[in-house]
Amino acid sequence: MSAPSFWCIVPAAGVGRRMGSKVPKQYLDLNGRSVIDYTIERLLLHPMVDGLYVALSEEDGWWDDSEFAGHPDLVRVTGGTERCFSVLNALAALEPRAAADDWVLVHDAARPCVRRHDIDHLVSMVRDQEIGGLLGMPVRDTMKRTDSADRILNTVERTHLWHAFTPQMFRFGTLFDAMRGALEAGVLVTDEASAIEWAGHQPIMVECSADNIKITRPEDLPLAAYYLERQRDGKPW
Repeated sequence: MSAPSFWCIVPAAGVGRRMGSKVPKQYLDLNGRSVIDYTIERLLLHPMVDGLYVALSEEDGWWDDSEFAGHPDLVRVTGGTERCFSVLNALAALEPRAAADDWVLVHDAARPCVRRHDIDHLVSMVRDQEIGGLLGMPVRDTMKRTDSADRILNTVERTHLWHAFTPQMFRFGTLFDAMRGALEAGVLVTDEASAIEWAGHQPIMVECSADNIKITRPEDLPLAAYYLERQRDGKPW
């Protein structure tokens, strides 16, 4: 039996409305390169990765200018109106090449600072698991639950609470079945782990570096630039 292959999926069809920019956040300038170029570089150039599928909007007018648009190991697929549809489209495109027990790492296009050693740590922790797992950080702040008017209802016990990051790494067959099943049931999952949980499985959390941030708001962009500069100045990614 051959060793499983490793594939990556980057859903990048969103427009990033919270950034308040005419340019989708994945194409914003970050230290002289686009956000998505950093993201794809850290996945596609990893020695274990066999190929990457990027899901883009049909109206995307920026991708052709990206650094990896013509890379032979990268496949462009059509994204959907929600992240889950983009991931499902990429899984469907990957199906002819992937075995059921291959691994798929799904990573946010707007997480350009993920470190290689965190990817390596995720792989080492998950590759002997039957289902998979994801990077994240334990919650450190006091957590509050509010009502629809933002009035506090109660304080949530933070023990065993995690912030869910990416990559999220699962067996191809398990993830494909879980994503299809959830969407056919009308469940619009917000990440891949949610689909895996919906299917009755328990993925594991793997702690990663705190600088694996997702660019969501304008103030996140200079923070990501700072982290990338720090990584370049002697802290290898």
